[in-house]
Amino acid sequence: MNLKKILSRDTILPELQADTKQGVIEEMVDFLAATGKLTDRTAALRAVLDREAKMSTGMQHGIAIPHGKTDAVNQLLVAVAIKRDGVDFAALDEKPSHIFIMTLSPENHTGPHIQFLAEISKVLSNPELREKLIRTADPDKMLTLLTT
Repeated sequence: MNLKKILSRDTILPELQADTKQGVIEEMVDFLAATGKLTDRTAALRAVLDREAKMSTGMQHGIAIPHGKTDAVNQLLVAVAIKRDGVDFAALDEKPSHIFIMTLSPENHTGPHIQFLAEISKVLSNPELREKLIRTADPDKMLTLLTT
């Protein structure tokens, strides 16, 4: 999967305002709703919160990947957000999360979601790239870091 086809400047939120797990999820869903590609904000929020209630999507190395499946989208919809101070996202390594990758995908389409997560995971496995991503506030630079 080509990340350049999924990510754009408009899918990057360079500084989250929220400082709680719930707040991050709501802010990112609102950000995606503002794209006009989300038909039902409430259904999308419920899908992400329901998934998060089953098991935290806080991973390791300051990364969290909140996601949900909902018919409020017609295709994979992605947002990338940064919180420099970090947020407790109940991560596996018990450290704050700084990089948030939210995905929303249609109920019956698993392929694109899994492919995207595999590709973005490869990119974010680089510790230097993660540090650069957290330090920059420029969406264009962030996009370049994620797609080159």
